[in-house]
Amino acid sequence: MHPHEYCKVDGKIATVGITDFAQSALGDIVFVDLPSIDDSFVAGDSFGSVESVKAASDVYAPVSGRVIEINTILGDEPGLVNTEAEGEAWFVKLELSGESEGEIGKLMSADEYKAHCEKEAH
Repeated sequence: MHPHEYCKVDGKIATVGITDFAQSALGDIVFVDLPSIDDSFVAGDSFGSVESVKAASDVYAPVSGRVIEINTILGDEPGLVNTEAEGEAWFVKLELSGESEGEIGKLMSADEYKAHCEKEAH
């Protein structure tokens, strides 16, 4: 699934989840495995997984940081990812680390990602 995670940065906090394109490719999501509060990850690390009726896929940290919040709703309602992937169904909030600023600059913009997905679909 990599690089189908998104990262919305607000100050020193990054909200991370999988994109609408990714949930669509996976199909009906039945389980989301998330890390614990205070777990730390380096960009590119797997921090959990998402399982659908089709497949299980790891999810990766797009930036380095420490988990300060997890979306507990997904434990009871994993299917929310299918309808709200880039909204209410975010996975974790990370407190950015010192390395994050340089990593953020390497991420695709929404438009670049859209072009990437269109290219991948052909």
